[in-house]
Amino acid sequence: MEKDVKQELNVDLKIDKLISFNKKMGFVHLVQGLLMMAFALFVYPNLSDTFDFSVGVVGNYLEFVPDPSGVGGDLMLTTTDVLFNLPFLELTASFLLLSALFHFLIAFPNKNKYRAGLKKGINVYRWYEYALSSSVMIVLISALFGVRDVAVFALIALANAGMNLFGLDMELLNSGKDKTKNKTNWLPFIFGSVLGLAPWVAIAFYIGVNPNIDQVPGFVWAILATYFVAFNTFPVNMWLQYKGVGKFKDYLYGERGYIVLSLVAKTILTWLVLFGVFQP
Repeated sequence: MEKDVKQELNVDLKIDKLISFNKKMGFVHLVQGLLMMAFALFVYPNLSDTFDFSVGVVGNYLEFVPDPSGVGGDLMLTTTDVLFNLPFLELTASFLLLSALFHFLIAFPNKNKYRAGLKKGINVYRWYEYALSSSVMIVLISALFGVRDVAVFALIALANAGMNLFGLDMELLNSGKDKTKNKTNWLPFIFGSVLGLAPWVAIAFYIGVNPNIDQVPGFVWAILATYFVAFNTFPVNMWLQYKGVGKFKDYLYGERGYIVLSLVAKTILTWLVLFGVFQP
């Protein structure tokens, strides 16, 4: 009985530290997000000889063109319209601000729900935030490699969001299970991994068909490589948690890992974009 009480107190202490960590991470994301948004709105428009981040998002649709002669030569043509310009730098700031928002939601109004969820091996806020913020990130990366169609952007974002929601499903299905007895249900992990490949297949296709791929700036390749590596560390973190490897037997250790990985991925991507602005 006394041992159980000590264990509970130890868990509560670790969660208190995680709540405090979320406050700090929220502040770090907020500062970076506000700086990037200020740069996008007030500095970048006044710069000259910078990298052009303007991305025209297009829509393709079939247009029926009747034959004026009436002899049956009607045509179905594909028409392309520019629907809007993707606010690239503002969206870069947005995924930082989204992360800050969710960190503060965890640390302040929802800390008791966060605490209760962690004790069950679940953090719903993490997966909702990733579904939004990482989807923005992968859309921006795909735009750098030539994706322009609004439908492709939507499918990339939805596939990425679905992958993250499978992560939530993984935690919900395996909540409270004894990992040492190999009772983990890996289906959500497998399905999510398959779905998560879809955006990368689209990006690989656009890289493969680009006749001027040698002209892609170095910072764009750095963004792709950085995010691809970061992207794959998250499932590794989950795999280590559910396999109970070393310190990852403690779900709370993996929770801290997710927070650090998220900060590193978003920070590097943001500063690479900012560096890219000043490339001619």
